Amino acid sequence: MIDRADYFAARLAYETDASDAYAALSSDDSPVIVDVRSEAAWAQGRIAGAVHMHYSEIAARAPQEIPVGASVVVYCWSPGCNAGAKGALEFAKLGYDVREMIGGFEYWVREGYPVADADGIHRRPVDPLTGIARIRTRA
Repeated sequence: MIDRADYFAARLAYETDASDAYAALSSDDSPVIVDVRSEAAWAQGRIAGAVHMHYSEIAARAPQEIPVGASVVVYCWSPGCNAGAKGALEFAKLGYDVREMIGGFEYWVREGYPVADADGIHRRPVDPLTGIARIRTRA
């Protein structure tokens, strides 16, 4: 039987969330963020700066497009979507240091992080049920 502490340590080694992924983008070890959803989903909106690579294309494309030593964070739509796990599995089979972003694109948007679409890059208001609303003060 696995120890509880080992279980949660393992989860944290293989998962991240929107807040931690966003913070990691500002670090020296910035991960490659990969959207593993369909082309239609990508067009509808995506994490600003993400790479689009449907999970079914990872085995063929990743070795040519993403250095094997890179840290990778994959995401799909939401907690109700398992495409992120499918993408993470494909990257793991290739030897990448990969994490799945729990909450997916839904929680990235709900927490107010940058989103890209055909109109450019923008942020939606923070959903107070998922993130801390930023209070704006006048300068």
